[in-house]
Amino acid sequence: MIARPFLSLHSPAPAALLVAATSAFALAAAWFFQLVVGLAPCPLCLDQRIPYYIGLPLGLVAFVLLARGQTRTGRALLALLALLMLGNMGLALFHAGVEWRFWPGPTACTGAPTVVTGDILSALKGARVPRCDEAAWRLFGLSMAGWNALIAAALAGIAGRAAATGRTL
Repeated sequence: MIARPFLSLHSPAPAALLVAATSAFALAAAWFFQLVVGLAPCPLCLDQRIPYYIGLPLGLVAFVLLARGQTRTGRALLALLALLMLGNMGLALFHAGVEWRFWPGPTACTGAPTVVTGDILSALKGARVPRCDEAAWRLFGLSMAGWNALIAAALAGIAGRAAATGRTL
């Protein structure tokens, strides 16, 4: 009996709900690390949050549509969620590669500071953009970008498989 809910994750409605819930969890964790732990996000970190901001309401809408029997639209939204999470996985892998110095990152957060003159310079002196090529936190050797790549890959697989299945619940 306990295994049955896990088996139904391949069905569209529970999968949509799982994507929405995991998106909420990922955002809550990111905000926790930012506001409570004090780790300021770099520009690539902020970009990796966007798919979760989109995935949360999209997953809920897909769940409602699937629960109401509108399988075609619900499964199309699941396919969209899968693509969204694949894109997030790609961005997270890129960011992890920048942290490991496999390739260069955006110059805005890894390169030399831009020379600015005038009043803008005095405003920028106090500003500090966190570097994209320095992992602020690691667990088991993986940075937050690495963990995000794994989470996004899992969500893409769950959403993609559920979109392709013929079952509704």
